[in-house]
Amino acid sequence: MTPHLTEEEPVDVRIGVIHTGREVEVELPNDTDRDELKARIAKALEDDDNVLWLTDRHGKDLAMPSGKIAYIEVGSQEVERRIGFGAG
Repeated sequence: MTPHLTEEEPVDVRIGVIHTGREVEVELPNDTDRDELKARIAKALEDDDNVLWLTDRHGKDLAMPSGKIAYIEVGSQEVERRIGFGAG
């Protein structure tokens, strides 16, 4: 079971979109339950006709059609994001 995040650790979600080289990034509220979020993602991905709804930390709603999702990365913004050659 994944531990719940504390106030110091906002949840950062990156969604890859099919047929594009871009990602949609959403910063969720600090009190987001990661297990509940993963369950909602899994449910949305069960069928290409589903829609994944997320609400960012500012209260804006984002709808992502499941059929357009290539991948989803759930992480904490506190984790360093490495970019570029030799980042591994």
